[in-house]
This record gives sequence, structure tokens and C-alpha cells, in this order.
Amino acid sequence: MFRPQIKVFDCTIRDGGLMNNSNFTFATVRAVYKAMCEAGVDYVELGYRNSKKMFSPSEYGVWRFCPEEELRKVVNGIDPRGTVVSIMMDAHKAFPEDLLPREKSVAGMVRVATYVKDVDKAIRLCNDAVAKGYETCVNIMAISHEGGPFLDEAFRQLEAETKAKAIYIVDSFGSLYSETVHFLIERMQMFVKTKEVGVHFHNNQQLAFANTIEGIIKGANYVDGTLYGLGRAAGNCPLEMLLGFLKNPKFNIVPVLDVIGKQIIPLRETMEWGYTIPYMLAGVLDAHPEGAMKWMAGPNKHDYAEFYRQITEDPEQ
Repeated sequence: MFRPQIKVFDCTIRDGGLMNNSNFTFATVRAVYKAMCEAGVDYVELGYRNSKKMFSPSEYGVWRFCPEEELRKVVNGIDPRGTVVSIMMDAHKAFPEDLLPREKSVAGMVRVATYVKDVDKAIRLCNDAVAKGYETCVNIMAISHEGGPFLDEAFRQLEAETKAKAIYIVDSFGSLYSETVHFLIERMQMFVKTKEVGVHFHNNQQLAFANTIEGIIKGANYVDGTLYGLGRAAGNCPLEMLLGFLKNPKFNIVPVLDVIGKQIIPLRETMEWGYTIPYMLAGVLDAHPEGAMKWMAGPNKHDYAEFYRQITEDPEQ
């Protein structure tokens, strides 16, 4: 009924931070962390460890940088019960010196997000994190736009040159269908023999949960979700649905439901994420969600026909 090898990542604060410039309150972040510990979730990603050379602290909240003193305040006094704190470093927006040695940090996992063109930077960050004592994963973003020999070479390099626990297929634009999920995992497995497959899907076409299941069927053992699907644009696979599907008795869904009702639902008063027509169209057209997000923030966000006309006339949207 369940596969004990599967590791579940909650990335509510990290991915959700793309909707509010990582400006979550301390109370919300601490409540999410506490709930994930009580629920038995394997990893909880509390934000980015990106460089202040790339992001202004006056524009972005602390969870874009995850300073160690803030992480310590979040976890202080809470029994982790085996849940590991994770942080994400963008290969093109972070540097090795941004990461402390493991013994000086409350984080235990570093995930490096990269485009195929930046895989050498990702390998550098990944290897630096391993040398400092962290577990690592590498997330290949925008994989729907990648393919052919460049993607194959990235798989080869990551297999040969890193000690990452998992290599992730990331559907950044919410455009993948099950057939492509199967193809990409099988493609990865041709080159990656010593690392797990990870999957991270966005919900533009309401397929994030279904595609996560497809990934699991094909052997993915590292899987991502967020509370109530909170994430960039259309959001992600809902964590509560994922835990219900996995049937693993170690998971306790009650703390998850509790924190959704008390902390996540109120965020909808100031943040709008989840399925909408503009986000759906971006997914169908395999387009970056940025244009749809700008449209949703404008005065005519429900003029879907006009958005469609604009996005098809100007693919850069």
C-alpha cells in the first residue's frame, strides 16, 4: 500500500514566496515548520539561501535569504521528530560563500535549482554543500524547454560529478502531461544510476497531483508538495492530497489540515494562487508564468480572450 523509500518535501514557504517576495510572517513560517514536524514530513523547505548581491533585502523578505538567526528562531523549542530543514540555492543567484558549514546551521538539506545551461554552476554549489556536510538535491528547472544532447549531458555530469541524493524533474511552466513525465524519467534513468528521481510539478493544467502520481509510478522517490497548493502562479501539488495518496502510516494529516485552516487559507485575502484561465493558458502554451502573473495583477485580469490574444501574438509574455 505504500513505498517506504519515498521522501516528501514540503516547499510551501519557498515556492509560495514567489507570490509575495518571500514576505511571510515569522508566525506563519514557524507554524508551517511545526506542522510538518508533527505530520512526519521528511523535509520542510523554509526558503532560499540566495545572495544579497542578487536580491535587495529592502524588496524581498528574509525567507529569500534564510539567515541562520531566523532559521534558529523558527525551529527553537520544536521537536523535529526526524523532519529536516531544507533551503534552496539558485545556481545563478547564489555563491558557495552564502552557505555556512553544516555544523553551524540548523538546515540539513540544500537543494540547488538550475537551468541546463547553468549545470556547471549547480555542480559547484552542490559539491560545496556536500563538502560542508549537507545532503543535496539538484532541481532541473524549465525542463519542458530542454531536451536533446544538452539535457543528456546535464544528466551525465550530475551523475558523474555530484553526490546529490536526487535529481529533480521540475515542470516550471505546468505544461507536462503524463506521457512526457514518463519520457523524461526514463530518459534520466538512462544516465543517472546512483541517485533518486525527484519530481516537482506546477498546477497550471490541474495536473500537478496526477503528474506526481505518474512520477511515483515510474520510480520517483523524492516528491514535492505545498500546503493547499500554495506556490507560484497556479501553485503546486497539494501536500494534503499527496499524503493521503501515499498511505504511509508515519504521516499524520491532522496537523497539515490544522495549519492550512489557520495559516494558509487566510493568506488568500492578500495572495491569489491556484488555477485560473491565464495560468492555464501559460501551461498549455508552455510559457513562463510571469506574463500571466502580470495580467492577473492588472485591472482586466478576467478578460481572458484579450490575454490569449496577447500571449499568442507575443510569445515572450
